[in-house]
Amino acid sequence: MIWKVLSYPRCRLTSLPTPMERAARLSGELGIELLVKRDDVMELCLGGNKVRKLEFILADALNRRCDVLITRGATHSNHVRLTAAAARKFGLDVYAVITPPGSLANQGNVLLDRLLGARLVPVDRVEEADEAMLGLAEKLRAEGRNPYVIPVGGASELGVLGYALAALEILQQSLSLGVRPKYIVHATGTGATQAGLTLGLRLLGASDVKVLGISNGRRSPEVVRRLVDLFNSTSRMLGVDLRASEDDFVVYDEYAFGGYGVITSEVVDVMKYVARTEGMLLDPVYTAKAMYGLIDLVRRGTIERGSTVVFVHTGGTPIAFQYAAEVERYL
Repeated sequence: MIWKVLSYPRCRLTSLPTPMERAARLSGELGIELLVKRDDVMELCLGGNKVRKLEFILADALNRRCDVLITRGATHSNHVRLTAAAARKFGLDVYAVITPPGSLANQGNVLLDRLLGARLVPVDRVEEADEAMLGLAEKLRAEGRNPYVIPVGGASELGVLGYALAALEILQQSLSLGVRPKYIVHATGTGATQAGLTLGLRLLGASDVKVLGISNGRRSPEVVRRLVDLFNSTSRMLGVDLRASEDDFVVYDEYAFGGYGVITSEVVDVMKYVARTEGMLLDPVYTAKAMYGLIDLVRRGTIERGSTVVFVHTGGTPIAFQYAAEVERYL
């Protein structure tokens, strides 16, 4: 049934499939077969998981003849950076409502947002962001524009499709390596990545592969509710007879280390460990926390020794520069 996903319009924003490589030294140290799906390696503006979602979302915006995109995210948002880059490739303007945490100093993703010409609209509280986006859309329509509003993180039914197709890539690449993953681990937050992977695996008849989300800040029950809603609404959109309940999703929220955007010594230690073991860069908000969770789950025996595990590297390299002072504190 994966063909139903393939039938939806897409704007090609990067070359797919992205690489999947064996992390040989980490595998040896952890006692697992660790494969890294390198979604940080993409042509569009330093890459990241939001590119896959934007391929479907942008196609819908263009089909509706929209001329400006509106979205939102934290100051360090990878989604805002990549939405701005995708918009510019197709001649669209972009507005982004920016929420805490972090500062709007010209570094990291904020610097790239401004280089791309995104119009940043800061608000004081996350709870104000959706209303601010709708207000912007109304204002732009009054000026004769045709705006398209993208939810935070690209967490929509169309965004879910991007990672349903990524599940197909992961299985195909695993097969070419002569293995089959038992677990797929990644950073989870707004939900489209985990919902998409889970949906894709079920569409492919591979629901025995377990998707483990490591929350970047939200409590597990909140994330799981989002995942159920996204999965079921996307299934309805596709016209497939698949339904999910809360029991179908696993989200660990004990690796947030104080909350979303909080950077601690444990987070930086994992960044250093992976950089010095595999030459691979993680960011302090998303992927380092996800890798910490993976490592701890192996040490606790939740992920069994000898298992084949795919870690989805969701990108975020500019965040390390945006929070250089916080990272430096623990180097």
